Amino acid sequence: MKTKKKIRCYLMGLLILSFLYLPTAGNSQGMPVYDNTNFISLAKQLIESGKQTSQLMQTVNFLKKQKENLEKVNSVIRQLHALKALTNNNQRLFEMVQSDLSDVLSSPYIKPDEVGRIADSFDAIMINAVASLDYVEQILSSDLLKMTDADRVQLLQEKEQESKEMVAEIENKMRRYQEIISFRKLQSTVNSRIANY
Repeated sequence: MKTKKKIRCYLMGLLILSFLYLPTAGNSQGMPVYDNTNFISLAKQLIESGKQTSQLMQTVNFLKKQKENLEKVNSVIRQLHALKALTNNNQRLFEMVQSDLSDVLSSPYIKPDEVGRIADSFDAIMINAVASLDYVEQILSSDLLKMTDADRVQLLQEKEQESKEMVAEIENKMRRYQEIISFRKLQSTVNSRIANY
């Protein structure tokens, strides 16, 4: 037991002596020494980095402005594309009504009481098309509604879709009336053959 205590005391003594004689951070370094040339070159590097950062910020701002300009141009192009499609659909609509409707109404196989109903049904579609074009013109020419470019594009695309539907409706009506005329023509031919026998 005594030997264990002696060994412990001996080890503690060695540990304390080692702490006393080992060099510490404060004892071994002394006062720090600054080199003026290194300090000046560091300051120059910091100034140069600041200039580069400033140039990068200017470049970022320039690129942001260019991106905004590009988005505006793209929006205008989309508006023009939708407006062109809308105009083409309405032009086609008017041409179909002018040429095909006059053929249908002048056919001897259309009864006089049907002419008014046919003309009225086509007039309703044409009035709707003209009203739609007037609405689009008001939207594009005034800022009363404070619409964004995206809202205008969406509205133009909706009106373009409506005009496509009107063209399809006119085509269906024309096809139906032409089928009626063809049927009545065939019926008249068959009736005239029967009368000849």
